[in-house]
Amino acid sequence: MSEFTVPGLSSADGSSVADILQERLSAYNDLHLTLKHVHWNVVGPNFIGVHEMIDPQVELVRGYADDVAERIAALGNSPKGTAGAIERDRTWDDYSVGRDDARAHLAALDLVYTGVITDSRTAIDSVGKIDPITEDMLIGQTAQLEKFQWFVRAHLENSGGSLVHEGASTEQDAANEARQN
Repeated sequence: MSEFTVPGLSSADGSSVADILQERLSAYNDLHLTLKHVHWNVVGPNFIGVHEMIDPQVELVRGYADDVAERIAALGNSPKGTAGAIERDRTWDDYSVGRDDARAHLAALDLVYTGVITDSRTAIDSVGKIDPITEDMLIGQTAQLEKFQWFVRAHLENSGGSLVHEGASTEQDAANEARQN
């Protein structure tokens, strides 16, 4: 650990915020890889719409990872962007849907977004007490993630407001429900 951090934070507080950000970095790195996996493996009648909808999400999430990594460095810590770091920090299962139709992937991806957004909101709560600059960065990122989830859910919602995979607790269950409905 460095002897420095950003002005106004103690080294201990800087390190604490960096630890929280490391979890976000691993989540963002995993999410951008998952999004590319969906992009490469989506098939069916809605292929092109979903294929093209995913790429801007990938680019923004990659940018979030870069912003988070640079914030970790500014706080005096070393960001870890390796596959090993993702695996170590992971509290979620690896994305499990292979080549499949758009609705199946989107239903599974909805659960991925729910997990990332929930964890981001927890991180916002934790860093907000210590570092409003980091809090602000995470709030902006989370707002965009919520918008992406809305794009995904628009493909899965019926006119009554229910999702085709309502109640699914795993990606495979969500994909199966979407295929059947």
